[in-house]
Amino acid sequence: MLNFTPFARPYFRNRLDQIASWEGHIEEVQRSQLDTLILNGRNTLWGASRGLDRATDYETFLRQVPRPVSYEELRPWVMKMIGGSPDILWPGVTRNFAQSSGTSDGKSKYIPVTSDSFESLHYRGATDAVGLYLAHHPDSKIFGGKSFILGGSFANELDLPPEVKVGDLSANLIDNIHPMVNAVRVPSKDVALMADWDAKLPALIDAAIGEDITNISGVPSWFLTVLKGIIAKAGVKTIHEVWPNLEVFFHGGISMSPYWSQYEPITDPSRMNYWECYNASEGFFAAQDTPGSPALRLLLDCGVFYEFMPLSELDSDTPATVPAWDVKQGEVYALVITACNGLWRYPLGDTVRIESTDPLRITIAGRTKAFINAFGEELMVHNAEAALRRVCEQMDCAVTDYTAAPVFTTSRSKGRHEWVIEFSKPPRSVEEFAEALDKALQDENSDYQAKRSHDIFLDRLSVVEARRGLFDDWLAQTGKRGGQRKVPRLSNSRTIIDQLLQLNGSH
Repeated sequence: MLNFTPFARPYFRNRLDQIASWEGHIEEVQRSQLDTLILNGRNTLWGASRGLDRATDYETFLRQVPRPVSYEELRPWVMKMIGGSPDILWPGVTRNFAQSSGTSDGKSKYIPVTSDSFESLHYRGATDAVGLYLAHHPDSKIFGGKSFILGGSFANELDLPPEVKVGDLSANLIDNIHPMVNAVRVPSKDVALMADWDAKLPALIDAAIGEDITNISGVPSWFLTVLKGIIAKAGVKTIHEVWPNLEVFFHGGISMSPYWSQYEPITDPSRMNYWECYNASEGFFAAQDTPGSPALRLLLDCGVFYEFMPLSELDSDTPATVPAWDVKQGEVYALVITACNGLWRYPLGDTVRIESTDPLRITIAGRTKAFINAFGEELMVHNAEAALRRVCEQMDCAVTDYTAAPVFTTSRSKGRHEWVIEFSKPPRSVEEFAEALDKALQDENSDYQAKRSHDIFLDRLSVVEARRGLFDDWLAQTGKRGGQRKVPRLSNSRTIIDQLLQLNGSH
């Protein structure tokens, strides 16, 4: 196949110049985004109900929408959109919706994917990620072969009008992608959108094994299963023996941290690059812009206005937020967005750490609800994954999936954390692993260390070894198995961990 990369570079260079122009102008760029969003919002029923015609800038916008708007509040409006009503949260009729994880009322979320968000938010974000990668890889031949994009499917659980589609965001994106892109992408749309993953996995392997793949895109956990299946079918040891021109994995959705040790033996490190993206059902927000750095460049002109909520404000009825131009380096915030998909001051549920303010770079710290604070320890996902990675390196083992939750204090025992961990390479002793993990968590989190001091408040954590495939079985049982799967990592509730323990036979 002809290498089109040199012909594509001028387009990406022009876009990189635009991204570079944001430096020193973050406030100007973001205020311009909000102005456009407000103008569109005035032409919607929701905007009329909030008096957006009286909003002329950020300050007056806050007066009209004085607090973040939860999905529970937006749900009735979204359901009108699904029913075909125009001009509800965003101008026009919306035909596509990304199904996301449930809210506190136990129902699925349906995130509108408007025509504007397809182009300005999702596809542009993916294009920017490629451009930022190319800027640091002058010898890249990424367009000299095909892309392997791993996605989900449509799983319409509603009584929908025939023209409306609900499913994984990736299914919506693949279904609406430009036909020219399909010529350089595998698998075919029919295979990519298959709903039955037991049938889909071998079909993916068959579709990709004979192609010249230069880049792959998807969620690390599920792509690992696909790559291992291709390697097994080809009878080789590494994926580069199947795809010698594979050069980069654009990954996102969940942290790569637990999976590094599993990717290393099945790839050729001298040929493989990893490029992280912050993409979600609600939008494509950031991408890595420096090799070897975990910091992600926030995309400032893609139809999103960002606000940052200090964690101390999470439980407030009217939480204070700061705009992108007022964040402080080193601080952790909950992310709030207003976007061209009709989400207005919407709390994503993600927490981010500000790595630099100009350029504005972030790392994903975790979820606002995915932490353990049952005893005042405030253990966050980034603490857990840093500790896990360190212990796995020390003990020459590897973790496939994990979750953790508190064991609450009783009259006869102190509280502790309980972990269910599925190992792809088990440690020599699970007890030694638990001891090392407990010490590593104390090093990573001073609040946990304080609560563990002298075993006064908390006992040492315990680890239950999961049988092989436990988390896949749980995901299948809960209807979440597939390319967009996300295993909840930390929780203040025992609901998920008790389900897993029961499936594991160790309840």
